[in-house]
Formats: sequence, C-alpha cells, structure tokens
Amino acid sequence: MRMSDRLLEAGEPLWNAQQSHPFVTELASGTLEESAFRTWVCQDYRYLLDYARVFAIAGSRVRDEETMTHLLGVAHRILAEEMDLHRSFAADYGISQTELESVEKAPTCVAYTNFLLRTAYEGSVAEIAAAIYPCGQGYLDIAEHMADIATTDHRYTPFIEKYTSDEFAESVEWMREFVDRCGERHPGEREAMKQAFLTSAKLEYRFWEMAYTEEKWEREPAPAVATPRSQ
Repeated sequence: MRMSDRLLEAGEPLWNAQQSHPFVTELASGTLEESAFRTWVCQDYRYLLDYARVFAIAGSRVRDEETMTHLLGVAHRILAEEMDLHRSFAADYGISQTELESVEKAPTCVAYTNFLLRTAYEGSVAEIAAAIYPCGQGYLDIAEHMADIATTDHRYTPFIEKYTSDEFAESVEWMREFVDRCGERHPGEREAMKQAFLTSAKLEYRFWEMAYTEEKWEREPAPAVATPRSQ
C-alpha cells in the first residue's frame, strides 16, 4: 500500500468530519454566513504565508535538485498566485490588503502554523512531507465533495472551482508522490510521518471550526488596581 494511502486510511474519520462540517456543507450550498467566509479568507491568508515558508525550508533541506526546485517553486506559487486569489476574495468582501496583512492570527491558526514551522525546522524531511499533505489533499477532496453536493452556482462557486481545478489536482498529486517516496526511502520514519499527518489533519478540521465560529482570542483581563494598605 502506498504511504499516502496508509495516511489517508488512518485519517479517514477526520476526513469524514471535515466533509460534514457546517462550514463545508453551507459553503457548498451557498448559505454560509459572509462573516464566516471573511474569517476564513483573512486567517487562511496569514496561514499561507507560513505554509510558503515551510515549503521553502523543506526545499533547503532536501538533497536532490529536482525536489528542491519543485518545493521552492511551490513556495513561490503560493506567494505569487494563491495569495492573489485570497486578495481577490477579500476585495469582493470589502477587505483591503492592509487589513489582510494586519489581521491577528486566531488561536487555531497560531497552533497550526507553529506546528508546521516547528516540523520544518526540527522534523525530518519525511515528517515535513506528511505534515504538509493534509492541507493539499484535504482541500482537493473537500472541494470535490462540495462540487458533488452543490446544486447551483452561487457566490462561493469560485472557491470550489479553484480547489477542483486540474492545476490544483496536479499539485496535490506531486505532494502525494513526495509522501510515497519518503515512506519508501525511510521505513523507520513511517510512524512519525503518521503522527505528523494526523496532527495536521486534526488542525485542518479545527481550521474550518475556527472560521465558522469566527474564533478570536479571549478578551485580555483588565490590569489589577492596587489598593492602598490600611495604616
């Protein structure tokens, strides 16, 4: 069995949970609240900056020229193309580029990007491959699921079209092959790959939940006011 298939089998409950999440089903039907989609746009924009960094770090750590070239190319495409798509989504909903760049990461976004960056710096190349895989394969599978259950075109149709495009499917297939190569070359790291994959998959689910609930940091407590001691 391919390593990518082993990971997807281990993550099947998380995949099913993502596909039935109300953010996903309501986006597919076009009924998702605009504020939830705005939250996703802003948070995913911040996420992608770090996702690009992870590919760049991975590119600097691999040894073969072809893989290095591809990973660094993905980092460039995220910054040059996918973030343009988010800027376009944002403009449609009245979000300026300045607002995108200054928005504070929600707790879930912080947790996910910190995990990916820590894996990129401290994990093996095989672990990095497994950690980045759920984002690519997850969006492809979920967007295809959205396309299957959508009954008409609506304001969120461009989202579905982007992540079901041939270009995106090809990029995911490369990630899948990268995972498979790592699993074949480093059999002793398969369990670590599985754990990295499942952690990212759990955070993918939490990312939909974060956007749907418009997650924010809890209000900071007011500073304590010192009371004078009685004499």
